Amino acid sequence: MAFELWLPYARAVDFLSIERGEHQVTHHEHVDKGNSVRLLVVDDEPHIADLVATVARYEGWQAATALNGEEALREAAEFQPDIVVLDLMLPDLDGFTVLDRMRAAGAMVPVVFLTARDGTADRVAGLTRGGDDYLVKPFSVEELMARLRAVLRRSTGPSWKRSVLKVADLVMDEDTREVRRTGKLVTLTPTEYELLRYLMRRSPAVLTKAQILDHVWEYDFGGRSNVVELVISHLRRKLDDGREPLIHTVRGVGYVLRRAAE
Repeated sequence: MAFELWLPYARAVDFLSIERGEHQVTHHEHVDKGNSVRLLVVDDEPHIADLVATVARYEGWQAATALNGEEALREAAEFQPDIVVLDLMLPDLDGFTVLDRMRAAGAMVPVVFLTARDGTADRVAGLTRGGDDYLVKPFSVEELMARLRAVLRRSTGPSWKRSVLKVADLVMDEDTREVRRTGKLVTLTPTEYELLRYLMRRSPAVLTKAQILDHVWEYDFGGRSNVVELVISHLRRKLDDGREPLIHTVRGVGYVLRRAAE
């Protein structure tokens, strides 16, 4: 089933570096493996389950996947997730049955249902049967992650750690999508936000124009690297505003976000 691969999010994942164990998320409040969110993704379509799990790992979460109901129950018992993404249409047990068995086993974990059915009756059934939220396919990975964070905030209360990136005096709250420099709110366009987010996540690494194009725009953007220079220029004007520059050009290579002295 086709669904929306929200491209700026999907591009953020370097699959090769993840496989090699090289990928690291820096300056992120909930990347500590001892405290990171444990997500179980249950969907009979492997590409959906794998993509959601990979994006969650990029967020600093731990993630496991299951492709059917029985496997989901085994994973829930072994993995002890903090939250579950559960497809209603599974090949063996439906999502409601899986949730009922999880509850019977004592797992009171919050659940976000995925389904191809978008009728009001289906939504009501999903929520009244114990689901905490309900998302219809096709869906945006960005929206799913936002809903998962919202459910976790509701279910865990003050103990929930916000997803915040920080480099020097620049702070980005990924939950609210707010950016502040020295405490002052900086208004960004969606493209500026995604480019800055990528620079902050990879700081202090130097990123090439090709990497930035690949992350923020589609592969077939046409090689117009000058668009990167244009957005970088806009970001510098909005972020610096008389303060110490944070985005630096590395001649012949690309761009890096860091203090000048680093």
